[in-house]
Amino acid sequence: MRVAIFDFDGTLYKKETFNLLMNHLKKHPVYGSRYKSFYRAILLPYLAYKIRVYPERKMKKQLMQRYLRSFSGLTKNELDKYFAEVATEMKEDFSEEVVSKLHDHVHNNDYVMIVSGAFTPLLEAVTLEFPVDEIIGTEIPLQNNTLDEQKDIDHVQAERKNELIHEALRDKQINWENSYAYGDSYSDLSVLNLVGHPVAVCPDEKLRRIATENKWEVLE
Repeated sequence: MRVAIFDFDGTLYKKETFNLLMNHLKKHPVYGSRYKSFYRAILLPYLAYKIRVYPERKMKKQLMQRYLRSFSGLTKNELDKYFAEVATEMKEDFSEEVVSKLHDHVHNNDYVMIVSGAFTPLLEAVTLEFPVDEIIGTEIPLQNNTLDEQKDIDHVQAERKNELIHEALRDKQINWENSYAYGDSYSDLSVLNLVGHPVAVCPDEKLRRIATENKWEVLE
C-alpha cells in the first residue's frame, strides 16, 4: 500500500492557522473578552523566541497550550462548535494545486493522511469534504468531556509526526519507496524523508535548498 502524507499549514492550507485562531478569538462575540489574558500569557515566550533564547518548537507548543487555556470550562461540544466556526473562514485559502494532488492520490487508491500540529477538531471540521483516510493532529485534552486545561498537550511537530504516522500505520504494509509526502518547511523534513517521493510546497529557504540538492519535486 502507498501512502500520501500532507502537511496542513503552508501546504494544503496556504496560510498559518494560528494567526487565524488568534484573530477569531479576538473578535469573537462570546469569548473575545478572554483574548487579552491569552495575549499577555504568550508575549514573553514569543519575544524570547524572537531574540533566539527560546527554541521554536517549545514556543509553538506554549502558544497552543496557552490558546486552549482561553477556553477554560468549555465542553467538547462547545469546542467543536468553535473550531467549526474557524473552519468556515478557511475555505477560500486552500492551495488548488495541492488539493488537486490529494484527489489524484485518492484516484490512485493511495492512503491519504493529513498530519499537522493544528488542533484535531479544526482539521476534522475544515476537511469534511476531502476524501481523507486519516487525520493526525494535536488532540485537545479532556476530562469528563470538558477541557482539561492543566494537562500538557502532545503538540504534533517534527519527529513526533513520524512516531504518530508509524503508530497509525502499524497494521499496514507500506510501500514507502513509492509513497509521497508534501510539506512546506524545514520542520517537515523528517516526514519528507520517510518516502521515496517527497514534494516541497512553496518551501522555506532551508527546505528549498535541500529539495534542490536532492532534485525533489517543488510546487510553487
